[in-house]
Amino acid sequence: MPIAIVTGASQGLGRSVSIGLARQGWSLVIDARTPSDLSEVEAELAPELADGASVVAVVGDVTDADHRRRLVAAAGALGGIDLVINNASTLGVSPLPSLAAHPLAALRRVYEVNVIAPVALLQEALALLRRSPDPRVVNVTSDAAVEAYEGWGGYGSSKAALDHVSAVLAAEEPTVRVWAVDPGDMRTKMHQDAFAGEDISDRPEPDSVVPALLDLVAGPRPSGRYRAADLALASTGGDRS
Repeated sequence: MPIAIVTGASQGLGRSVSIGLARQGWSLVIDARTPSDLSEVEAELAPELADGASVVAVVGDVTDADHRRRLVAAAGALGGIDLVINNASTLGVSPLPSLAAHPLAALRRVYEVNVIAPVALLQEALALLRRSPDPRVVNVTSDAAVEAYEGWGGYGSSKAALDHVSAVLAAEEPTVRVWAVDPGDMRTKMHQDAFAGEDISDRPEPDSVVPALLDLVAGPRPSGRYRAADLALASTGGDRS
């Protein structure tokens, strides 16, 4: 039975993809900073698990080294690690500031959560990942990593760094497939924070992205950067990748 670590699993895409993986027979180690939110997701996942599968919820912050060790130890206790989904991230200051006015302490926090923490978790997890018959990593990125949007300099540049980290890790670890995945705009709390006071009800729910992510995880695609919209198109026979 495959085992995945999913960070930032209490809401948004992290919650939705955790449910999707559980329905496909995965055991899960999930995290979030808020105990009550994480407990709700853990309870939601329980009836979705296949016979013999487990879910372990670990409360904590991905920037904390001890928390990362506990995530990996929990997966090891289940039997190993086949997949790491680095989904946890932070937008930073809201409303989004220009780079000229971006508080440096907030910018450092953005990089700690969005770049340093994923690298550090993978450093901790690689020994177990390498033992998997099909080791995989999904780093959740953004179109802000490749497009210059006003106000998105902090978040976008951190995701650009994560893209490059993903590409370098794939080169250095040829037995591990490493995907940077841009899920596109979604109706999430983070997206609402980015557009404070605006109506974002026209954005798709995170659930809509999950089939494309699950197809990627289950399929043969090599390491690389992918847009969820293109993956969904490919599944219908219109592959542009």
